[in-house]
Amino acid sequence: MGVLDKALALLTALEAEPVTLSGLMARTGLPRATAHRLAAALEVHGMVERDPEGRYRLGSRLAELGRMAGAGRHRSLVETALPVLAGLRDTTGESTQLYVRAEQPESDTRVCVASLESPHGLRTIVAVGAVLPMDVGSAAKALVGAGDILDRGWVESVEERERGVASVSAPVLVEGSIIAAVSVSGPLERTTRQPGRRYGIAVAAAAAALGEEMTRP
Repeated sequence: MGVLDKALALLTALEAEPVTLSGLMARTGLPRATAHRLAAALEVHGMVERDPEGRYRLGSRLAELGRMAGAGRHRSLVETALPVLAGLRDTTGESTQLYVRAEQPESDTRVCVASLESPHGLRTIVAVGAVLPMDVGSAAKALVGAGDILDRGWVESVEERERGVASVSAPVLVEGSIIAAVSVSGPLERTTRQPGRRYGIAVAAAAAALGEEMTRP
């Protein structure tokens, strides 16, 4: 356990920026031989790398593990959400999506983690894995709880991200925190310029149902 604690302390020391061996010693308080030995061992496993200047930095393997851990959380959410999205699609006749906010602290984007298409020939299509901005679109507003969404339970957008498309979204709440956004989107000729009147109640109900399912043991 002592070795594990020291290795974690070394990785933590690299969070902010790459550092030299002397920097590792200063940040961790480890002797030179111990810091060098641990860094070398972590480098073998891809947890630590060297930059072009020879400084130590966090390795790509950590990023891979982080993506895998995030994918696991999203997989559970997606598995729970798919029946809810299917029911919402069947009720509204429009495409449905589930969005989460990107996990990187510095990222101001959202990610589509589930998407079901409308049976209509003319429909909106959002690919799973699509990365979209947080400054436009109803899902972005739902993820941050913007505007009067907390009062009526849903928010709409009309041609904010794409011409000819409108959407309605609602936040998925678990223990008071927004973990995702459920959305319906479609062409203006069906959604009209006031899509909330048509789909707001159904979208809010779907988001509430998903939130309840996520809290079940």
